[in-house]
Amino acid sequence: QVQLVESGGGLVQTGGSLRLSCAASGRSTYAMGWFRQAPGKEREFVARILMNSGNAGYADSVKGRFTISRDNAKNTVDLQLNSLKPEDTAIYFCAATTAVIGVSLVSRNRYEYWGQGTQVTVSS
Repeated sequence: QVQLVESGGGLVQTGGSLRLSCAASGRSTYAMGWFRQAPGKEREFVARILMNSGNAGYADSVKGRFTISRDNAKNTVDLQLNSLKPEDTAIYFCAATTAVIGVSLVSRNRYEYWGQGTQVTVSS
């Protein structure tokens, strides 16, 4: 089992920054990711990172603005959100998988464990 706890959401103006953090406990994870869900929309992929190598991937909509990083000593994964836009407003979820093999890491179906989510609101 893996337990995930997110923190760091909040209200920010357009162009501002936030840093989200996800603390993991329990089993070691192969990869962790961030997804987001806006009202009335499906949960969508934002970013993912491989815990051993640090290799990261991003959705096109956040590339160049968001940065995912991990600290294996602390067992945390952070998401730095810069140049925020109103369309970034959503609940952000941390996710983790212990499986080395599976469907694409951009798919929410790849992840067995999820955090409770943290709200990010960007005002115009």
